[in-house]
Amino acid sequence: MTEPAGTCCGGVSRRAVLAGAGAGATAVVLAACSPGGTGDVQITPPATAASVAQLSDVPVGGAVAATLPGGAQILVTQPAAGQVHVLSAICTHMGCGVVPGRGDLECPCHGSTFDLEGKVTHGPAKKPLQELKAAVQDGQVVVGG
Repeated sequence: MTEPAGTCCGGVSRRAVLAGAGAGATAVVLAACSPGGTGDVQITPPATAASVAQLSDVPVGGAVAATLPGGAQILVTQPAAGQVHVLSAICTHMGCGVVPGRGDLECPCHGSTFDLEGKVTHGPAKKPLQELKAAVQDGQVVVGG
């Protein structure tokens, strides 16, 4: 049996097959780009004080990645000697993980950057990273309590 001109696959037009394939490819690309969030996730500090880093491990003018009790990812920064910030590692653009860069904080998903205090220095993110109240006690960076 021969198919009518312009059709294939049991009478479906070539145009419909190509349109469906294009839509499927677009969905795959969008799914790969989207981490499934909006970046509006707020992390909760621990109810009791918890050490998240040793101050001597945090470079002056830099940052280290750490984890809160319970598993939330954070960044501990030291813009100047003794000045410490504990920030959520969740990008406020689409919820990707932010990592320490060279004197800044970087979101590898869409290129947002933040200074060591969590303020946006380059979009597409528009809001700063969430900051948690922190203190230095006996050489330890402590959050919560």
